[in-house]
Amino acid sequence: MNTMTLSDALTRDELRDMSRASDWRGALMLAGDFALVAVAFALAIWSPWLAPVSIALLAGRQLAFAIVMHDCAHRSLFRTKWLNEFAGKWIGGAAIDAPFLAYRDYHMKHHKYAGTPDDPDHVLVEGYPVTKDSLRRKFIRDFTGQTFVKELAFSWKDATFAGKLPFLVFQAVMIGALALAGAVWAIALWWAARIFVFPAILRLRNIGEHGVALDRYDPEPRRNTHTTKANWLERVLVAPNHVHYHLEHHMFAAVPPYHLPRLHRTLANRGYFEGFDCISPGYGTVIRKAVRR
Repeated sequence: MNTMTLSDALTRDELRDMSRASDWRGALMLAGDFALVAVAFALAIWSPWLAPVSIALLAGRQLAFAIVMHDCAHRSLFRTKWLNEFAGKWIGGAAIDAPFLAYRDYHMKHHKYAGTPDDPDHVLVEGYPVTKDSLRRKFIRDFTGQTFVKELAFSWKDATFAGKLPFLVFQAVMIGALALAGAVWAIALWWAARIFVFPAILRLRNIGEHGVALDRYDPEPRRNTHTTKANWLERVLVAPNHVHYHLEHHMFAAVPPYHLPRLHRTLANRGYFEGFDCISPGYGTVIRKAVRR
């Protein structure tokens, strides 16, 4: 059994260096997300036959904006505090219609209670691994819009204008930009992605993070959390902004997303993950692990 501790695998100076956030690197990551959104719209505007590709790209960037909200909730995307607060609320949360401060409160509980019965995220992966038929039904609900309708009803149940203002502003800015491009109709692509694809990508993310972990009720992170080594296409479509390095994030939540690949390489090269089935080589493997044998 691997008894290596984090202090055996990582020095304090290394951790301090990897935990250093950067405004320019945070801005560069965010700019990359917006650039892919622009590319996705441009493809469909140039040729409507490319609309399915655009929808897939937009769904991936919607998850990217959700991860922006997540990283800003940890105050790790930018070094400057107000940039995290602004981007988390008016970009990340606004893009997916999620209240930033409420999400931060909820998500901090997930980190505090990970590996215990009090983790509020257990409901997202309860029952995994599941039967093949059960997994198929879940994704069918996602791809047919049923999951979105359920989430929409919950999101607007006690909605206020102030609470929905970031979402409304984000939509208005997108529509305005598309109007300048002479293609207001392209906003339908964003909503096709949000309704029919994003829920499935979000489910896959949840499965890859904790659904296929060895034991979600074990306080050892290498047993209650899981990392997926995504390839370039998976990073574009289902694993943006290094979100697939979830085990590393749980071990050091203060490490910015752009330093997670380095953290993973360092720990892997020093044997920290040896003896634990906590890393998958891709999302195909994640799906196979999610099916009960």
